Amino acid sequence: MADPIAAGARAILHVDMDAFYAAVEQRDRPELRGRPVIVGADPRRGHGRGVVATASYEARRFGVTSAMPISQAYRLCPKGAYLPVDMEKYSRVSDQVMQTLRRFTDLVEPVSIDEAFLDVTRSRRALGEPETIARALKEAIVGETRLTASVGVACSKLVAKIASDMRKPDGLVVVPAGTEAAFLAPLPVRRLWGVGPKLEETLLQAGIHTIGDLAGCDSARLERRLGVHGHDLVELARGVDDRPVRAEADEAKSVGQEHTFGADTADPKVLRATLLDLADGVARRLRSHGLTARTVTLKYRDEDFETVTRAETFEADTHAGEAIFKVAWRLFAGVHAGKRVRLLGIYASGFGGTPQLPLFTEPPSRADRVRDVLEERFGRGAVTGASLLPQPGRPGASRSRRRG
Repeated sequence: MADPIAAGARAILHVDMDAFYAAVEQRDRPELRGRPVIVGADPRRGHGRGVVATASYEARRFGVTSAMPISQAYRLCPKGAYLPVDMEKYSRVSDQVMQTLRRFTDLVEPVSIDEAFLDVTRSRRALGEPETIARALKEAIVGETRLTASVGVACSKLVAKIASDMRKPDGLVVVPAGTEAAFLAPLPVRRLWGVGPKLEETLLQAGIHTIGDLAGCDSARLERRLGVHGHDLVELARGVDDRPVRAEADEAKSVGQEHTFGADTADPKVLRATLLDLADGVARRLRSHGLTARTVTLKYRDEDFETVTRAETFEADTHAGEAIFKVAWRLFAGVHAGKRVRLLGIYASGFGGTPQLPLFTEPPSRADRVRDVLEERFGRGAVTGASLLPQPGRPGASRSRRRG
């Protein structure tokens, strides 16, 4: 049987872990297997606060979805298991998954904690055709983590990403070269990369309901309506996407956390408190690994799904949450234009190739040392700053992203 991804074409895989947070909890706690599991609750605040980070497939049958308020999820599924986000554990499992992916190619681009793109074009000679590689990769993930992943295989990142979501969980969808436009055509326009709620509403008002409708549009006419992105949207709708998979050399040398808001927000108090929480979490992870960092990177996504990153480098390495927050807040002020915000993330990198720099790095402050000891003994949140106490409208868990 001929390989559907022609020999001269790129071979791109999108790997998406299935209901990642919930699946990790079900794996580690046998009593949860087969039960509806909802991750994102804050046990200190009951079922009235918080946002669903991930719902198991058993919970989804009750209508529970990610980004849903916990209170609404509880009304739909009162007998579900409601758990807090354990980001330290999920990050460790994510690192294990990413290491597994890198055995198949050095071109791995993590997109979030539970998904990544791979370019296996150059792996075909040693490992076989793309579909064969995808099956071997899925088996390796199950064998090493006891978790399942859904994989899309195509000639482009766009199509591979959409394909990975078609037969969840534990799916494998291959889109043969030359069939991209036909594959995309019947799908709703919101499935297209870059189409957020506002743009979807604009397209629907123009009578554009499916990706096929968009592919049939005149690019110049759409540009007059939407601006410079009109041409790019039409090209994507036709399956044309030549963006490369970018392997970040420093990916394994960065520490970070993200938070996706359950509802997009422009509340400056919520945004500031979220950045404080993220900076504190990143600093704590640095200290737990005996690391200091030189560079802070802010990830910012607005209500239109436009994503930007900005970075700034310190004069001296740090592992202090206050210093990380000051830089992140300054970077935030430079990109925030008043729109509602969907996601914020902070990453620390630039470790200088050594885990500790005792001669040139200020040791953790007494307050940081006390906090680390107390949280190690009593759990995260045992000690926190006043700015990080629960506030109306602010979810409690950092680094959530749907999934899967």
